[in-house]
Amino acid sequence: MSNKDMQPKDELTEHFRINEKQKKALKKLGILTIRDLLYHFPSRYITVADIKFVKDLVKGDHALLYGQIDKLKTKKAFRSKMTMAEGVFSDDTGEIQVTWFNQPYIAKMLTEGTLIKMEGKVSEKNKKLYITNPEYEILPTLPKNIGDSLFTDKEISDSFSIPVYPEGRGITSKWFYHTLQKIFATEMLDDMIDPVPEEILKKYSLPKLQTAMIWLHSPKKSSHSHAARKRFAFEEVFFIQLEKQLEKKAYEKEPSYIVKPDKKNLDNFISRFPFEPTESQKNAIDEIVKDVSTPIAMSRLLEGDVGSGKTAVAASTAHAVVTTRPLNEDGEEQSFGNLQVAYMVPTEILAKQHFESFIEYFRHMPIQIGLITSSGCRKFPSKVDPKGYTDISRTQLLKWVKEGVIAVLIGTHSLISKSVQFENLAYVIIDEQHRFGINQRKKLTRKDGGPLPHLLSMTATPIPRTLALTIYGDLDLTLLDQMPLGRKPIITEIVPPNRRKDIYEDVRERLKEGRQLYVICPRIDEPDPEKEKALQLKSVKEEAKRLKKEVFPEYNIGTLHGKMRPKEKEQAMLDFLDKKIDILCATSVIEVGVNVPNSTMIIIEGADRFGLSQLHQLRGRVVRSNHQAYCYVFTDSANKNTADRLRALSKARSGFELAEHDLMLRGAGQLVGVKQWGISDVAMEALKNLKMVEAARNEARGVIEKGLSKELRVYLKNLERDIHFE
Repeated sequence: MSNKDMQPKDELTEHFRINEKQKKALKKLGILTIRDLLYHFPSRYITVADIKFVKDLVKGDHALLYGQIDKLKTKKAFRSKMTMAEGVFSDDTGEIQVTWFNQPYIAKMLTEGTLIKMEGKVSEKNKKLYITNPEYEILPTLPKNIGDSLFTDKEISDSFSIPVYPEGRGITSKWFYHTLQKIFATEMLDDMIDPVPEEILKKYSLPKLQTAMIWLHSPKKSSHSHAARKRFAFEEVFFIQLEKQLEKKAYEKEPSYIVKPDKKNLDNFISRFPFEPTESQKNAIDEIVKDVSTPIAMSRLLEGDVGSGKTAVAASTAHAVVTTRPLNEDGEEQSFGNLQVAYMVPTEILAKQHFESFIEYFRHMPIQIGLITSSGCRKFPSKVDPKGYTDISRTQLLKWVKEGVIAVLIGTHSLISKSVQFENLAYVIIDEQHRFGINQRKKLTRKDGGPLPHLLSMTATPIPRTLALTIYGDLDLTLLDQMPLGRKPIITEIVPPNRRKDIYEDVRERLKEGRQLYVICPRIDEPDPEKEKALQLKSVKEEAKRLKKEVFPEYNIGTLHGKMRPKEKEQAMLDFLDKKIDILCATSVIEVGVNVPNSTMIIIEGADRFGLSQLHQLRGRVVRSNHQAYCYVFTDSANKNTADRLRALSKARSGFELAEHDLMLRGAGQLVGVKQWGISDVAMEALKNLKMVEAARNEARGVIEKGLSKELRVYLKNLERDIHFE
């Protein structure tokens, strides 16, 4: 628990008499130590304002009710055969239906007229309110003044509010509350080292660790819990920043390759592009070239919407690298050979596409380009056809890569296998880098034990600035915030149910012109109709059948989803690219896909199920040419918040603008891919506060510049040495 070498004391073990069922539940929640328990924060608080009477309930309420339960029975759902318990809850003002799914035993445990305290969310179906799977507690009597007795326990009713904790099967929110109160009654908090330096806490008026713990778990007023959450949010972001800055400092200490680009040659290379580069592309190229011209290894993140020209930036900066000669053992530039580039992408079809793009960029130069994927290898140029490529064996390709013959190697995760060895790997480009884990990136940048290569990570996923500064704190940021000249803004239309047929006719006209269509659905298979809301969500398989039978019988319709095998997905995208498929019905798996310039239309079903950033990513699939692109957002929702979000999508042209909008409306936890970053809900809320993130970043840098204090080193060293429940 503490950051000292504490051992469990006999007097403390009495506080944690935990049975096997509870131990399993704690382990599933990731709680193995007392420190984990202390950092298991309440998800919300119940106050007097949450107590409701049945007559006052409205859809969406999370209500605490006092009354009695009657008309208990067990039954099975009509289609799914799911067993459930049903009952009717009532108080002096009315009654409401209650259902417990998969818990038929509750109907036998409770008897008619049992007095209970019940907490749950109010839903509505067919204009009738009901509550599903509420938590309940049997009461001996109902309190005379309910507002003065939220719990039957005197110690809890004296609190300003009741903390509600994330639970697990076998362990309740109430167990967490009581166990934490036992900890606070001991001196255990006094043994904890506050990991945030005192001068930083004072600077930002943040409470000390011991105070914050008590305020968060036992707030006497709302300002206490607010201040405590602010402190812990700052703490987590601060340590993420500290970790990232330490990584960056360690990375920069190691020697790298010095790239010596010839500006005239580079300008000539860029002048051959079939388009005029945007100012943001030129600026990005300049920044990257400047970075790789120093002996300090570059770590940069290039963010840009789909179609903003990231590949052209990658090719231009790769040109600067492959036209630089390696150094010999005496540190002098050789008269032969070139530095090498590795370009890693998430899918085979994308790897093949980038391979062909790089051939177009470098066709006029004596540069050899390789492709390595799990299904095969290729090399450009071919001996037989100097203007084309040829399939070669993996063994031969690896030999040429190791000898430095292949200047640019493009591939999927196959690039990080031990068998792939470079002679002079000076530059690593990772496309859609959030699709790769941090360890995969490290394997590629630290492959051969020589100088560290420069690293360029690229993403088309719109990331709010606060999130980018936090999770990519070790990377410098470059934005591509302009689209190529001649690229027409996408026309985005929000489509209510009564306009569906009109849109289908518009789509048909463009299909006749030879264009293609994506149809995105939230589900793969048809859902269980017994589950609430599921009926409204279209599935890929059924929608493809319906469109073929009822709407577009004259066109070829294919499917693409996550349950398909990799080769099946690959074939579906190739068929779409080759126009063997006119309409591709898919899940959001196409979010990072392939460049299909002929596909200029996308229909997104159940748009309220996606975040704004994800919707923007999806519609970016059809902005790949100078043809007019159309995005039709289908929704049946009458919810005002949904309408506001979708209006923002139709008006905004920038993914970055939408990401910020989504962050404020839905919270960071809803952003694409955010779960994999391992950031707690408390810190996620902090990501709405740019000043806090920038302050944590600056303080982390300052701490590293001054040198880590003894206490901070002890804290970091002992994080894993905690008292375990085992």
